Amino acid sequence: MDYNIVQANCLDYLTESQNNIGKVDLTFLDPPFNQKKDYNLHNDNMVETEYWDMMTEISKQINLITSDGGAIYFMQREKNTEYVLRCLRKSGWRLKNIIIWKKKTSAVPSYYKYGMQYQIIAYAVKGEKARVFNKLRISPPLPSNYKYKRQNGIYVTDVWDDIRELTSGYFAGDEALRNENGDRVHKQQSPIALLLRIILSSSNVGDTIFDPFAGTGTTLVVAKQLQRISFGIEIDPDNVKHINNRLRNNNKSDDILKYYKEYKYTPDLNTIWPSNLKIDTRIPNTLDIFQYE
Repeated sequence: MDYNIVQANCLDYLTESQNNIGKVDLTFLDPPFNQKKDYNLHNDNMVETEYWDMMTEISKQINLITSDGGAIYFMQREKNTEYVLRCLRKSGWRLKNIIIWKKKTSAVPSYYKYGMQYQIIAYAVKGEKARVFNKLRISPPLPSNYKYKRQNGIYVTDVWDDIRELTSGYFAGDEALRNENGDRVHKQQSPIALLLRIILSSSNVGDTIFDPFAGTGTTLVVAKQLQRISFGIEIDPDNVKHINNRLRNNNKSDDILKYYKEYKYTPDLNTIWPSNLKIDTRIPNTLDIFQYE
């Protein structure tokens, strides 16, 4: 099987059953942010020092199972940037970028400071140099003051302002998992587009992707389509059930194919995107016509 999801406490599992995971090449670390949310099996109101000690130990355990040059993407609230950097440094990672994910949603208002509109994603590697880094090119809408259209897109930078968060309202769309009452299964579900960019950037076909706080399984869903092997840990059995259903059913809203044309100017895209994607080469100068076998 090209994926495995385990129901467990991730720190316990990493400490006691590391050998079951094997070597991983890329980790997406998106833990609960310790902001008093109501989780079934996790205390999201830990003493701050205990929380960051836990995150440091988790990061250390992940480092131990990561291949040389392997990567970690650690997502957190902007106010915790200092703690994230300290956590990564203590656990043996080397920081490469702090990515600003500006989430295309309204800023959270505040009376005493500027409204918040982004999260940070710390990108770090094990060792001096990344084992894999694919330089993606995208073609976002042209700013109104640009006179000429771009010929071949632009390289992705450390500011990601073209990926929308799955908010609780209209823009959550069909991608957000819902229960029978129509309520969101998980209010912090990561969007497909976010994991697609991370996995394309820092892995190749056949690599192993790890998510220790799997949530609703977005990492595994994207990894499966990109022909990467994936391993996820999730403490909530209800979430594990949703992840397995999602992986087995191949939901239309999870299909990454709709994003292919956004990366069409990426060098060697056909190498990092799985080979079962076929492009119709009969139409010259375009990559917009494609299909799955």
